[in-house]
Amino acid sequence: MAATHVNPTRMELTRLKKKLITATRGHKLLKDKRDELMRQFLDLVRENKALRERVEQGIASANKNFVLARAGMSNEVLNVALMAPKQEVYLETEARNVMSVEIPVFEYKTRTSDANDIYSYGFAFTSSDLDGAVKSLADILPDMLRLAECEKSCQLMAAEIEKTRRRVNALEHVMIPEMQENIKYITMKLDENERSTQIRLMKVKDMMLEQAHHYSQRNS
Repeated sequence: MAATHVNPTRMELTRLKKKLITATRGHKLLKDKRDELMRQFLDLVRENKALRERVEQGIASANKNFVLARAGMSNEVLNVALMAPKQEVYLETEARNVMSVEIPVFEYKTRTSDANDIYSYGFAFTSSDLDGAVKSLADILPDMLRLAECEKSCQLMAAEIEKTRRRVNALEHVMIPEMQENIKYITMKLDENERSTQIRLMKVKDMMLEQAHHYSQRNS
């Protein structure tokens, strides 16, 4: 048992009591952090699910329109139409601290503000299905970026939750019980030593009284 390796002194007892107070406070803070991380993690998971459904629906719609456009246009016309895009997208990444977890934040901006610049071709020789496919992809771009944020944030939060959970369990099931056991052991040892000291003092007192009594009898 760990208590047998502890030096049973009052200084060690005071140190362990202070350490126990700190560990108890740390345990509470870590539990609060874990609970808050779990709450935000579940919110992100729900948002992630809704975003994924919208993104998959948008991609499916875009693919359907591309298939229809390919069926109504030759490969050469389709390739020329998409060869030189007019619009450009610039992606900026930042980080936001959430409960000591650095989660990514994506922001994007386009080269021009004209919504029609997503079409890099004229409308005379192209199919309207191609317009629908390009529009579908442009519309789901914000959701795709937010989905990437959510999925990465979920991964990072899950790792932090697991790490925090292990720390909470280590404090709750190992460190705090061990310190409590050591404090109990030292307290028992100190009480035992104090009782032994009192017994010795009482014996010394009795011996001194007995010697004084014999001395007084010899002098009388």
